[in-house]
Amino acid sequence: MLSDAYGRVVTDLRISVTKRCNFSCVYCHDEGLGPTHRPRAPHEEEVSPREVERIVRVAREFGIRSIKYTGGEPLVRPDLEEIVDRTVRHVPDVSLTTNGSMLESRAEGLREAGVKRVNVSVDSVRPEEFRSIRGGALAPVLRGIRAALRVGLKPVKLNMVVLRQTIDRLPEMIDYVAAGEGLKLQLIQFMPELVQHRDWMIDIGSLRRWLEAHAEKVLVREMHHRRIYLFRGAEVELVDPVHNPEFCANCHRVRVTHKGELKGCLNRSDDLVPTRGLSDEELREAFRRVVAQRVPYYGAYHRDLPAREDLPPFPTLGPVRSSG
Repeated sequence: MLSDAYGRVVTDLRISVTKRCNFSCVYCHDEGLGPTHRPRAPHEEEVSPREVERIVRVAREFGIRSIKYTGGEPLVRPDLEEIVDRTVRHVPDVSLTTNGSMLESRAEGLREAGVKRVNVSVDSVRPEEFRSIRGGALAPVLRGIRAALRVGLKPVKLNMVVLRQTIDRLPEMIDYVAAGEGLKLQLIQFMPELVQHRDWMIDIGSLRRWLEAHAEKVLVREMHHRRIYLFRGAEVELVDPVHNPEFCANCHRVRVTHKGELKGCLNRSDDLVPTRGLSDEELREAFRRVVAQRVPYYGAYHRDLPAREDLPPFPTLGPVRSSG
């Protein structure tokens, strides 16, 4: 296994297979590489299934134990099932993050290829509000979620980016998750460094206190030391990297861009290590290099943190029916 100078062992690989997407989310940061100006344009530089398999095979030599596929929107790739099939020959724990719009027709094939669970981005279960944030229709996404549950891609985690525009929908989202067996809610802190709009932020500390006050139990996950809040029939996980050195100090993930470059941190694009044209031994050395240069983003690489008192006050939220 590989570990960086901060003692962080790398165990997970997150692979972006495309920059393309059929949605246009207001907060998109294209996996940290910058905004996607032409999200629907094809990209010839996308990694091939064989290239992905080789990266995964070498990663497995270093003890990588789980793979997650992302984009853009990974389901714009018609060969994603082939990519997954090649992956599970080396690392059987494979998951997927998707906007869900094309999931209904692909869920069964993805499960048969080897995908174990999916994350689906859902910021609101109100159609017009959903469209205003994500630039797409909600109905096919909900059908995709039901299809994923039906074929056993569980748990289905719903990713909700925490924005000032939608934070008052949080109780409604928790109730929605509680009503569906196999669903979980993952709250993702908005990251203004990547797309600006700091006025969209909320005080995550206030959100954490609200969750603690309403949840029946609070757990701490090993990955990033994330907090998990248990409501009656609902599990809510908080992903809060901004202003949080503890989060980055417990990161165990390396990324791969759609061009096959290794990348040590989501938020950085100055740490890319190309892999195309390398021999297997050179690829191994590329892994060693990207891990060796990993630095916790918050607390070491990035120190310009906006003062919490500069953030707008946390809104008053309604009750959560699932919490009694």
